[in-house]
Amino acid sequence: MTEVDARGLSCPIPVVETKKALKAHPEGVCVLVDSKVCVENVSRYATAMGYNPKAVEKNGEWTIEIKK
Repeated sequence: MTEVDARGLSCPIPVVETKKALKAHPEGVCVLVDSKVCVENVSRYATAMGYNPKAVEKNGEWTIEIKK
């Protein structure tokens, strides 16, 4: 699964990078973020596009698996 490392980036950049990655890899991507706001925004975007995002937090960082 393709990985998007958006740690340290402020919204809307993680959403923009997720959008680009999903366009190139419509089967799904994994997004790394370090902000709860980014988790919410990326998850909201993925859901709106018909994906099922699943976020897991570990040590203040989140991994969001986005799959159909």
